[in-house]
Amino acid sequence: EVQLVESGGGLVQAGGSLRLSCAASGFSEDDYTIGWFRQDPGKERQGVSCMSSRDGSTYYADSVKGRFTVSSDNAKNTVYLQMNSLKPEDTATYYCAAGSDFITPYFYCSGYGLQRSSWGQGTQVTVSS
Repeated sequence: EVQLVESGGGLVQAGGSLRLSCAASGFSEDDYTIGWFRQDPGKERQGVSCMSSRDGSTYYADSVKGRFTVSSDNAKNTVYLQMNSLKPEDTATYYCAAGSDFITPYFYCSGYGLQRSSWGQGTQVTVSS
């Protein structure tokens, strides 16, 4: 059973930084796609950044491009989301999801394959103005 555990959320002032971590266990596949999604109450879920383990390709939503960076540490089975220059509109609960289907990061962040993915419990990010 795949388990994902997010951490690193918190309260930060606008312009600040946070690094989210997603620790994965139980993965038996070498190929997987992993993504960071966020959702605020009353708003639709948004794919923020996704990455393929096959070739390291990444996708970023326009709203975070140039500010957020996704990376992985395979030795620690952990994926990170470095978030810089945070804005109040980045406030949301952030979730990581991972699936063993080969789906390009763009399509994964767009929602393809998520029904077959494992999800973490989420971590709250609050950016004050």
